[in-house]
Amino acid sequence: MKKEVKAAFIATGSYIPETTITNDAFLQHRFLEKDGSAIGKDNATIIRKFKEITGIAERRYVRPDQTASTIGYLAAKDALESAGIDKETLDFIIVAHNFGDVQSGSNRVDLVPSLASRIKALLGVANPDCVAYDLAFGCPGWVEGVIQASFYIRAGEARRCLVIGTETLSRIVDPHDRDTMLYSDGAGAAIIEVTEDREEGVILSHKTQTHAVEYANLLNMGPSYDPAEGTSDLFIKMNGRKLYEFALNHVPLVIKAALEAAKVSLSDIKKVLIHQANDKMDAAILQRLFQLYGLDKSPADLMPMTISWLGNSSVATVPTLLDLIQKGRLKGHELNKGDKVVLASVGAGMNINAVIYQF
Repeated sequence: MKKEVKAAFIATGSYIPETTITNDAFLQHRFLEKDGSAIGKDNATIIRKFKEITGIAERRYVRPDQTASTIGYLAAKDALESAGIDKETLDFIIVAHNFGDVQSGSNRVDLVPSLASRIKALLGVANPDCVAYDLAFGCPGWVEGVIQASFYIRAGEARRCLVIGTETLSRIVDPHDRDTMLYSDGAGAAIIEVTEDREEGVILSHKTQTHAVEYANLLNMGPSYDPAEGTSDLFIKMNGRKLYEFALNHVPLVIKAALEAAKVSLSDIKKVLIHQANDKMDAAILQRLFQLYGLDKSPADLMPMTISWLGNSSVATVPTLLDLIQKGRLKGHELNKGDKVVLASVGAGMNINAVIYQF
């Protein structure tokens, strides 16, 4: 009988920037409405309300000399060292990001060469058969990279893949937009390799959707809220209310579809590792998921969160969260052999995905 080929995580890595930016750092900002008018509330009130909604007290920014590719390299290096493997055995390096390398003091996106090629060069991987490419898929990019790696492995096109999520959102935010306080920098990575005839330590299923016709512009690029800036630079913009409604209505259904594909009950899930976008939104998504199963309440420790101290680093949130748990660095959370988890994300596009994994 032909052996069934599956994909498995063998190691994770992350890089958490050293510079901590607390909410108080925004007390002197000049926040404006979309039309450039004054908000009508003092910054202390704006910041207090922001923390109540998002759960964010602080976030991390990269140093001036760092970029998305350099911190992605550090996360990848961490994963390779954790795996203890020869880097030349990698078949694919997949790098999820949204803005490429943005230099300090600039708003210009730099995508040539690809971040994956830059990271491959920094790692010193000489093997030309190791294919390196970028993946632009919004915040769900790293999870989608994991799904693509699984496809390569199950198709017999790869035995070992490195999937990285890296972003420096601090360099493409409008300082006059309250949403600036959401975003942060960071990088996470995982090594995924082939395994045969194993029921544990494998990807069980996945599901991805793109809702573009009605929702493509919930996250987009736009001018500064301050017309006096006199710049043609574009900054990340978000329709927060509609995005919240979209996520609440669609993300639980995608997770449910992935669970059904894996033939796994929600009660069997040990952890839900979801994109760290907004504390209240993530909690509401989980609650709606349980309601789909006719359940009123989820376990208190089911959904670990890092957003309070790491903010929203887009593609880096899920792999960083996974790495922190795997290495015993997230108090109160652990993953053991046989545990089943959900990895899920939602973001620009609007894209949603979910992976069911059994350790």
